[in-house]
Amino acid sequence: MGIDFSEINILKDPDLFTLRSDYNQFLLSISGPTIIDISGQDQSRTRVFTTLIHGNEPSGLIGLHRWMTSLKGNSRPVTNLRFIICSPESASHAPIFSHRFLEDGMDLNRCFGTELDYGFFERANLIAKAIKEVNPEVVIDLHNTSGFGPAFAVSTNKTELALSLTSLFCSSLILSDIRLGALMEQDFGCEIITIECGAGSDPQAHEIAYFGIEQLTQIDDISSCHFNRNVDVFLQPLRLQIKPGIELHFNDVDEGLSGLTLVNNVEQFNFGIFRKEQMLGWVDSYGLSNLQIIDQYGDDVISEYFELRDNLLISKMDLNIFMATHVKNIAKSDCLLYLIPHKNKLPVD
Repeated sequence: MGIDFSEINILKDPDLFTLRSDYNQFLLSISGPTIIDISGQDQSRTRVFTTLIHGNEPSGLIGLHRWMTSLKGNSRPVTNLRFIICSPESASHAPIFSHRFLEDGMDLNRCFGTELDYGFFERANLIAKAIKEVNPEVVIDLHNTSGFGPAFAVSTNKTELALSLTSLFCSSLILSDIRLGALMEQDFGCEIITIECGAGSDPQAHEIAYFGIEQLTQIDDISSCHFNRNVDVFLQPLRLQIKPGIELHFNDVDEGLSGLTLVNNVEQFNFGIFRKEQMLGWVDSYGLSNLQIIDQYGDDVISEYFELRDNLLISKMDLNIFMATHVKNIAKSDCLLYLIPHKNKLPVD
Protein backbone atom coordinates (compact mmCIF):
# COMPACT_ATOMS: atom_id res chain seq x y z
CA MET A 1 0.00 0.00 0.00
CA GLY A 2 1.42 3.40 -1.00
CA ILE A 3 1.36 5.88 1.89
CA ASP A 4 1.62 9.67 1.64
CA PHE A 5 3.53 10.67 4.76
CA SER A 6 3.51 14.39 4.01
CA GLU A 7 -0.20 15.17 4.43
CA ILE A 8 -2.82 15.08 7.12
CA ASN A 9 -6.52 15.58 6.41
CA ILE A 10 -8.76 17.99 8.35
CA LEU A 11 -12.50 17.75 8.99
CA LYS A 12 -14.26 20.66 10.71
CA ASP A 13 -17.47 19.89 12.62
CA PRO A 14 -18.36 17.00 10.28
CA ASP A 15 -22.03 16.25 9.65
CA LEU A 16 -23.65 12.84 9.93
CA PHE A 17 -23.25 12.21 6.22
CA THR A 18 -19.48 12.67 6.51
CA LEU A 19 -19.34 10.49 9.63
CA ARG A 20 -21.25 7.70 7.83
CA SER A 21 -23.57 5.23 9.49
CA ASP A 22 -20.98 3.41 11.56
CA TYR A 23 -17.32 3.63 12.52
CA ASN A 24 -16.25 0.96 10.01
CA GLN A 25 -17.66 2.90 7.08
CA PHE A 26 -16.19 6.12 8.43
CA LEU A 27 -12.74 4.54 8.77
CA LEU A 28 -12.90 3.27 5.19
CA SER A 29 -13.92 6.73 3.96
CA ILE A 30 -10.73 8.45 5.14
CA SER A 31 -7.56 8.02 3.14
CA GLY A 32 -4.89 8.98 5.64
CA PRO A 33 -4.26 10.50 9.07
CA THR A 34 -7.17 12.75 9.87
CA ILE A 35 -7.80 15.66 12.24
CA ILE A 36 -11.39 16.20 13.34
CA ASP A 37 -11.99 19.60 14.93
CA ILE A 38 -15.14 20.08 16.99
CA SER A 39 -16.16 23.60 18.00
CA GLY A 40 -16.78 24.12 21.70
CA GLN A 41 -18.58 26.66 23.83
CA ASP A 42 -15.25 28.24 24.81
CA GLN A 43 -13.25 28.43 21.62
CA SER A 44 -10.14 29.79 23.34
CA ARG A 45 -9.31 26.33 24.74
CA THR A 46 -8.71 22.96 23.08
CA ARG A 47 -8.44 19.39 24.34
CA VAL A 48 -6.82 16.74 22.15
CA PHE A 49 -7.58 13.03 21.79
CA THR A 50 -5.39 10.75 19.66
CA THR A 51 -6.35 7.27 18.54
CA LEU A 52 -5.37 4.47 16.16
CA ILE A 53 -1.65 5.03 16.60
CA HIS A 54 -1.82 1.24 16.37
CA GLY A 55 -4.21 -0.10 13.74
CA ASN A 56 -5.42 -3.02 15.86
CA GLU A 57 -6.61 -0.80 18.74
CA PRO A 58 -10.07 0.43 17.73
CA SER A 59 -11.73 1.55 20.99
CA GLY A 60 -10.69 5.21 20.65
CA LEU A 61 -12.13 5.45 17.14
CA ILE A 62 -15.29 3.63 18.20
CA GLY A 63 -15.69 5.89 21.23
CA LEU A 64 -15.11 9.17 19.40
CA HIS A 65 -17.37 8.16 16.49
CA ARG A 66 -20.15 7.26 18.92
CA TRP A 67 -19.68 10.57 20.74
CA MET A 68 -19.68 12.67 17.56
CA THR A 69 -22.76 10.98 16.12
CA SER A 70 -24.58 11.42 19.45
CA LEU A 71 -24.26 15.24 19.51
CA LYS A 72 -27.73 16.75 19.51
CA GLY A 73 -28.66 20.07 17.96
CA ASN A 74 -26.85 22.92 19.71
CA SER A 75 -25.18 20.63 22.22
CA ARG A 76 -21.49 21.51 22.31
CA PRO A 77 -18.49 20.41 24.38
CA VAL A 78 -17.25 22.99 26.88
CA THR A 79 -14.03 23.55 24.87
CA ASN A 80 -12.86 22.94 21.33
CA LEU A 81 -11.83 19.36 20.69
CA ARG A 82 -9.24 18.00 18.31
CA PHE A 83 -9.43 14.29 17.53
CA ILE A 84 -6.47 12.87 15.58
CA ILE A 85 -6.85 9.50 13.85
CA CYS A 86 -3.24 8.49 13.32
CA SER A 87 -2.93 5.25 11.32
CA PRO A 88 -6.11 4.56 9.35
CA GLU A 89 -4.16 2.68 6.65
CA SER A 90 -3.12 -0.10 9.02
CA ALA A 91 -6.52 -0.13 10.73
CA SER A 92 -8.44 -0.50 7.44
CA HIS A 93 -6.10 -3.10 5.94
CA ALA A 94 -8.02 -6.39 5.73
CA PRO A 95 -8.94 -7.95 8.03
CA ILE A 96 -9.98 -4.64 9.55
CA PHE A 97 -8.44 -3.73 12.95
CA SER A 98 -6.05 -6.67 12.87
CA HIS A 99 -2.73 -5.00 11.97
CA ARG A 100 -0.74 -3.10 14.60
CA PHE A 101 1.16 -1.63 11.68
CA LEU A 102 1.59 -2.68 8.07
CA GLU A 103 3.98 -5.50 7.26
CA ASP A 104 6.48 -3.21 5.55
CA GLY A 105 5.89 -0.36 8.02
CA MET A 106 7.00 0.71 11.47
CA ASP A 107 5.39 1.08 14.88
CA LEU A 108 4.35 4.74 14.79
CA ASN A 109 4.48 4.91 18.58
CA ARG A 110 8.24 4.43 18.42
CA CYS A 111 8.79 7.37 16.03
CA PHE A 112 8.09 10.46 18.13
CA GLY A 113 10.68 12.87 19.47
CA THR A 114 13.48 12.33 16.96
CA GLU A 115 15.09 14.62 14.40
CA LEU A 116 14.34 12.12 11.62
CA ASP A 117 11.84 13.41 9.07
CA TYR A 118 10.98 10.66 6.62
CA GLY A 119 8.36 7.92 6.46
CA PHE A 120 6.68 7.19 9.76
CA PHE A 121 8.94 9.68 11.54
CA GLU A 122 7.52 12.38 9.27
CA ARG A 123 4.00 11.29 10.20
CA ALA A 124 4.88 11.39 13.89
CA ASN A 125 6.19 14.92 13.41
CA LEU A 126 2.97 15.96 11.63
CA ILE A 127 0.87 14.58 14.49
CA ALA A 128 3.03 16.32 17.09
CA LYS A 129 2.75 19.59 15.14
CA ALA A 130 -1.05 19.20 14.94
CA ILE A 131 -1.14 18.87 18.72
CA LYS A 132 1.19 21.76 19.48
CA GLU A 133 -0.51 24.22 17.15
CA VAL A 134 -3.70 24.25 19.25
CA ASN A 135 -1.82 24.74 22.55
CA PRO A 136 -3.91 22.02 24.25
CA GLU A 137 -4.81 22.00 27.92
CA VAL A 138 -4.72 18.20 27.95
CA VAL A 139 -3.84 15.33 25.57
CA ILE A 140 -5.46 11.89 25.91
CA ASP A 141 -3.89 9.09 23.86
CA LEU A 142 -6.38 6.23 23.51
CA HIS A 143 -5.13 2.66 23.05
CA ASN A 144 -6.11 -0.96 23.61
CA THR A 145 -4.09 -3.53 25.50
CA SER A 146 -2.34 -6.30 23.55
CA GLY A 147 -4.03 -9.00 25.65
CA PHE A 148 -7.19 -9.26 27.73
CA GLY A 149 -7.10 -7.35 30.98
CA PRO A 150 -8.57 -4.35 32.80
CA ALA A 151 -8.14 -0.78 31.60
CA PHE A 152 -5.33 1.38 32.98
CA ALA A 153 -3.62 4.72 32.39
CA VAL A 154 0.05 5.52 31.88
CA SER A 155 1.77 8.79 32.70
CA THR A 156 5.30 10.04 33.23
CA ASN A 157 4.36 12.05 36.34
CA LYS A 158 2.18 11.58 39.38
CA THR A 159 0.14 14.76 39.51
CA GLU A 160 -3.33 15.39 40.86
CA LEU A 161 -4.49 16.12 37.31
CA ALA A 162 -3.09 12.81 36.03
CA LEU A 163 -4.95 10.99 38.81
CA SER A 164 -8.16 12.91 38.09
CA LEU A 165 -8.00 12.24 34.35
CA THR A 166 -7.27 8.57 35.00
CA SER A 167 -10.34 8.31 37.20
CA LEU A 168 -12.57 9.36 34.29
CA PHE A 169 -11.58 6.17 32.48
CA CYS A 170 -10.28 3.58 34.97
CA SER A 171 -8.81 3.02 38.43
CA SER A 172 -5.12 2.24 37.82
CA LEU A 173 -2.29 4.60 36.87
CA ILE A 174 1.19 3.41 35.92
CA LEU A 175 4.03 5.91 36.29
CA SER A 176 6.61 5.04 33.66
CA ASP A 177 10.12 6.31 33.00
CA ILE A 178 10.56 4.02 29.98
CA ARG A 179 11.52 5.91 26.83
CA LEU A 180 10.58 4.26 23.54
CA GLY A 181 9.73 7.18 21.25
CA ALA A 182 6.05 7.16 22.20
CA LEU A 183 3.63 10.06 21.87
CA MET A 184 3.05 10.05 25.63
CA GLU A 185 6.71 10.88 26.28
CA GLN A 186 6.56 14.20 24.40
CA ASP A 187 6.25 17.64 25.96
CA PHE A 188 3.17 19.49 24.74
CA GLY A 189 3.11 21.96 27.62
CA CYS A 190 0.18 20.18 29.28
CA GLU A 191 -0.81 16.95 30.97
CA ILE A 192 -0.68 13.96 28.64
CA ILE A 193 -1.78 10.47 29.59
CA THR A 194 -2.25 7.22 27.73
CA ILE A 195 -5.43 5.25 28.36
CA GLU A 196 -5.20 1.54 27.66
CA CYS A 197 -8.93 0.79 27.43
CA GLY A 198 -8.65 -3.01 27.58
CA ALA A 199 -8.60 -5.54 24.76
CA GLY A 200 -9.56 -4.30 21.32
CA SER A 201 -12.13 -7.07 20.92
CA ASP A 202 -13.77 -6.37 24.31
CA PRO A 203 -16.98 -4.29 24.06
CA GLN A 204 -16.32 -3.00 27.57
CA ALA A 205 -13.16 -1.31 26.27
CA HIS A 206 -15.24 0.65 23.74
CA GLU A 207 -17.57 1.73 26.55
CA ILE A 208 -14.61 2.95 28.60
CA ALA A 209 -13.36 5.07 25.70
CA TYR A 210 -16.78 6.55 24.99
CA PHE A 211 -17.74 7.41 28.56
CA GLY A 212 -14.29 8.88 29.27
CA ILE A 213 -14.62 11.14 26.22
CA GLU A 214 -18.18 12.05 27.21
CA GLN A 215 -17.13 13.07 30.73
CA LEU A 216 -14.03 15.01 29.74
CA THR A 217 -15.90 17.03 27.11
CA GLN A 218 -18.36 18.26 29.77
CA ILE A 219 -15.95 19.26 32.57
CA ASP A 220 -15.22 22.96 32.40
CA ASP A 221 -12.24 23.35 34.74
CA ILE A 222 -10.10 20.21 34.62
CA SER A 223 -7.68 21.68 37.19
CA SER A 224 -10.40 21.42 39.83
CA CYS A 225 -11.66 18.05 38.67
CA HIS A 226 -11.33 15.61 41.56
CA PHE A 227 -11.22 11.82 41.40
CA ASN A 228 -14.33 9.99 40.28
CA ARG A 229 -12.94 6.91 42.02
CA ASN A 230 -9.88 5.80 43.95
CA VAL A 231 -6.84 5.28 41.75
CA ASP A 232 -4.07 2.79 42.46
CA VAL A 233 -0.61 3.92 41.41
CA PHE A 234 2.07 1.55 40.09
CA LEU A 235 5.71 2.67 39.91
CA GLN A 236 8.54 1.96 37.47
CA PRO A 237 7.38 -0.73 35.04
CA LEU A 238 9.89 -2.94 33.25
CA ARG A 239 9.57 -4.93 30.04
CA LEU A 240 10.12 -8.69 29.88
CA GLN A 241 11.38 -9.39 26.37
CA ILE A 242 12.34 -12.46 24.41
CA LYS A 243 15.64 -11.98 22.63
CA PRO A 244 15.73 -11.74 18.83
CA GLY A 245 15.76 -15.06 17.03
CA ILE A 246 14.42 -17.04 20.01
CA GLU A 247 11.33 -19.16 19.34
CA LEU A 248 8.17 -18.46 21.33
CA HIS A 249 5.36 -20.90 22.10
CA PHE A 250 2.26 -21.05 24.30
CA ASN A 251 1.17 -24.30 25.93
CA ASP A 252 -0.39 -25.89 28.99
CA VAL A 253 2.42 -28.42 29.39
CA ASP A 254 6.14 -28.64 28.75
CA GLU A 255 6.77 -30.40 25.45
CA GLY A 256 10.49 -29.69 25.37
CA LEU A 257 10.19 -27.05 22.65
CA SER A 258 13.08 -24.77 21.78
CA GLY A 259 13.26 -21.22 23.09
CA LEU A 260 10.53 -20.11 25.48
CA THR A 261 7.10 -21.58 26.15
CA LEU A 262 4.71 -19.36 28.10
CA VAL A 263 1.69 -20.79 29.89
CA ASN A 264 -1.45 -20.58 27.77
CA ASN A 265 -3.33 -18.52 30.34
CA VAL A 266 -0.66 -15.79 30.60
CA GLU A 267 -3.24 -13.05 29.94
CA GLN A 268 -5.08 -14.02 33.13
CA PHE A 269 -2.20 -12.56 35.13
CA ASN A 270 -2.86 -9.03 33.88
CA PHE A 271 -3.16 -6.80 36.94
CA GLY A 272 -3.47 -9.68 39.31
CA ILE A 273 -0.64 -10.49 41.69
CA PHE A 274 1.78 -12.96 40.15
CA ARG A 275 3.12 -14.55 43.30
CA LYS A 276 6.65 -15.39 44.28
CA GLU A 277 7.35 -19.05 43.39
CA GLN A 278 4.71 -19.00 40.63
CA MET A 279 5.62 -20.46 37.22
CA LEU A 280 5.39 -18.40 34.03
CA GLY A 281 6.52 -21.08 31.57
CA TRP A 282 9.41 -23.26 30.41
CA VAL A 283 12.75 -22.59 28.71
CA ASP A 284 15.18 -24.73 26.76
CA SER A 285 18.81 -25.41 27.67
CA TYR A 286 19.76 -21.75 27.13
CA GLY A 287 17.73 -20.85 30.22
CA LEU A 288 17.42 -17.21 31.23
CA SER A 289 19.67 -16.15 28.36
CA ASN A 290 16.57 -16.46 26.14
CA LEU A 291 15.12 -13.44 27.94
CA GLN A 292 15.99 -9.95 29.06
CA ILE A 293 14.70 -7.17 31.33
CA ILE A 294 16.57 -3.94 30.64
CA ASP A 295 16.45 -1.38 33.43
CA GLN A 296 16.78 2.42 33.20
CA TYR A 297 20.57 2.12 33.26
CA GLY A 298 20.69 -0.26 30.31
CA ASP A 299 21.54 -3.30 32.44
CA ASP A 300 19.90 -6.70 32.01
CA VAL A 301 18.28 -7.52 35.37
CA ILE A 302 16.40 -10.69 34.39
CA SER A 303 18.01 -12.66 37.24
CA GLU A 304 16.62 -10.21 39.81
CA TYR A 305 13.07 -11.14 38.87
CA PHE A 306 13.15 -14.74 37.63
CA GLU A 307 15.03 -17.94 38.35
CA LEU A 308 15.09 -21.46 36.96
CA ARG A 309 14.10 -24.70 38.62
CA ASP A 310 15.13 -27.32 36.15
CA ASN A 311 13.63 -25.60 33.09
CA LEU A 312 10.70 -23.90 34.87
CA LEU A 313 10.65 -20.09 34.75
CA ILE A 314 9.85 -19.03 38.32
CA SER A 315 9.18 -15.58 39.78
CA LYS A 316 11.51 -14.49 42.58
CA MET A 317 9.03 -11.97 44.03
CA ASP A 318 5.40 -10.89 43.97
CA LEU A 319 4.78 -9.00 40.73
CA ASN A 320 2.01 -7.02 39.11
CA ILE A 321 1.85 -7.97 35.44
CA PHE A 322 0.12 -6.05 32.68
CA MET A 323 0.01 -6.11 28.89
CA ALA A 324 0.74 -9.85 28.88
CA THR A 325 -0.41 -11.06 25.50
CA HIS A 326 -1.08 -14.27 23.64
CA VAL A 327 -0.50 -12.51 20.30
CA LYS A 328 2.82 -13.95 19.20
CA ASN A 329 3.98 -11.28 16.76
CA ILE A 330 3.40 -8.50 19.31
CA ALA A 331 5.01 -10.51 22.10
CA LYS A 332 8.12 -11.08 19.97
CA SER A 333 8.43 -7.65 18.34
CA ASP A 334 7.52 -5.53 21.36
CA CYS A 335 7.55 -7.38 24.68
CA LEU A 336 6.07 -10.40 26.39
CA LEU A 337 4.64 -8.31 29.21
CA TYR A 338 5.30 -5.42 31.55
CA LEU A 339 6.01 -6.11 35.20
CA ILE A 340 6.20 -4.12 38.42
CA PRO A 341 7.32 -5.42 41.82
CA HIS A 342 4.17 -5.59 43.92
CA LYS A 343 5.88 -3.48 46.58
CA ASN A 344 5.82 -0.62 44.02
CA LYS A 345 2.03 -0.50 44.03
CA LEU A 346 0.82 2.51 46.02
CA PRO A 347 -2.69 3.54 47.05
CA VAL A 348 -3.79 7.03 46.06
CA ASP A 349 -2.92 9.69 48.63
